Amino acid sequence: MTAAETHQTRCKRMAMRAWHRGTKEMDLILGRFADAHLAALPPEQLDQFDALMEENDQDLYQWVTGQTAAPASFAPLVARIARHAGAR
Repeated sequence: MTAAETHQTRCKRMAMRAWHRGTKEMDLILGRFADAHLAALPPEQLDQFDALMEENDQDLYQWVTGQTAAPASFAPLVARIARHAGAR
């Protein structure tokens, strides 16, 4: 987040990024989560979601669906996304 970026602007940017991942599955999973939850997340959790967006879609999909374990640093957020998606 830049100094000039407001919370609302940051959430909009991150939601756009969540909806345009590259794979349709992750677009739907992350986009829907972003629309439902980003505005209410505190800055430190937005930082974590922003960092999660840097990860590869194939890895993210396996984490969210429980095929492989998410790294410990992302595990709580991935679990929350999975619950929202109904994947677990």
